[in-house]
Amino acid sequence: MADVPTPPPPSKALILVRRSASTVFLWALVTGIFLSRNSWGFLGLIAALTIIATIEYFRMLKAASIQCFPRFGIILAVLYSAGVYAFFLSGKSTIPQDYDDFAFFLAVAGPFMLQLRHPIRGMEGLLAVAANLLGFVYIAFLFNFAARVTFMAPGANAVPGMVGGSGAVLLLWLLAVTKFTDMGAYIVGSMMGRHKMIPHVSPGKTWEGFGGALIFAQLAACGLYLLFPEQLACLAGWKHVIALGFILAILAVVGDLAESVLKRSINAKDSGRILPGIGGSLDLIDSLCFTAPALYFYLRVILLPSL
Repeated sequence: MADVPTPPPPSKALILVRRSASTVFLWALVTGIFLSRNSWGFLGLIAALTIIATIEYFRMLKAASIQCFPRFGIILAVLYSAGVYAFFLSGKSTIPQDYDDFAFFLAVAGPFMLQLRHPIRGMEGLLAVAANLLGFVYIAFLFNFAARVTFMAPGANAVPGMVGGSGAVLLLWLLAVTKFTDMGAYIVGSMMGRHKMIPHVSPGKTWEGFGGALIFAQLAACGLYLLFPEQLACLAGWKHVIALGFILAILAVVGDLAESVLKRSINAKDSGRILPGIGGSLDLIDSLCFTAPALYFYLRVILLPSL
């Protein structure tokens, strides 16, 4: 029987078209939720992306024959997210430290207890525990800072069931800066990228693309601040907007590279296929897993220390 020829990889133009179509769809969805100001809409989107990304993570591990405990990991992500959202829906603006501490305790103790059922084969058991812990911290814990950023903003919980005050616009600002960073890196890197950035991690990343990422991030950061100065007053002026633009851009690139480390380590191309040209949910939120916590801590420590 003759070998079936391998289809050629899609061209850069086709990838750009697919990515653009997926991006338009996502922004339309985000815009609809933004205009509704419904708390369930914001939290529902974050929850869906968290759970799908967690499922994709464990599916990639299983495909790479890495021992792990996917049911426990997915259930923990669901319960942790539900608890976070329950706090916000009850009118709180922050999450108690004890809640996070208990979640981390379960994330460590649970996989160890499950590992007790299996024989010890070298590092296999320890790696199984570590893989589960990484899945919780990397996705459920870090990405849910997007919800924390939304509800920590002044006036976000003023009206029950609605995201008021600066909350919705601050989340929109975070999404725009992060995604414009990705867009700038891809567009500039595709058009004029020559010098490889970190070829052993991501062969497609170039220093020209990194420069484009920084420029596009500032366009989003400064542009939205110019359009919504009152709603983004919590950013406390241009110097913080510009500083955050650079910080988030750098961390967005690091977040993208972090997922590349994960995928190259287990020989996976994309986390999923739900978004043509982009991949899966984890491919979509990888940068946000780093930028959302950074914005939260910048606000909490520097701009809004009284929270």
